[in-house]
Amino acid sequence: MAALANTGATGVNASLVESFGRRIGEAMNWPPMAGRAAGVLMLSDSPLSMPQLQEALEASKGSVSETTRLLIDNGVIERFKEPGQRQFVYRWRSDAWIGCLDHQFRATVQLLDFAESVQEDGRTLPDVQRRRIEQMEEYYRFMTDRLQGLLAEYSELAQSDDSA
Repeated sequence: MAALANTGATGVNASLVESFGRRIGEAMNWPPMAGRAAGVLMLSDSPLSMPQLQEALEASKGSVSETTRLLIDNGVIERFKEPGQRQFVYRWRSDAWIGCLDHQFRATVQLLDFAESVQEDGRTLPDVQRRRIEQMEEYYRFMTDRLQGLLAEYSELAQSDDSA
């Protein structure tokens, strides 16, 4: 994690990065590398290039590329080009927690869509199987409703924090 020194990180931050890899990676069902990359980017003072991330994570370009793609898909980091620069850099999104919640909401909407289509296709199944499918649809409808409300509530809270 030599590149952490280049990003203003200290030995304490290196320990935090390892904790991210273990705890957040595990909780989010990410590989440890993704948790470590999230930690590096959250703790970095500035955006990092692919080579800087490779150095900080002591990982190959392919591994870091796969990891950054996962973190972008999960809504916590972004990839962009700084004005006048040729290479892409990565940074922790200023609205990462909204992005994370939005990712969970979108995934749950996809599962609700699936549950609805399965319910339609399963109309001729026996009662036990049909009821299980109905319960799946009820569960994902409940979750999408709640997640949508949480996303709106948290987005409003984050906006009020930004204006304070």
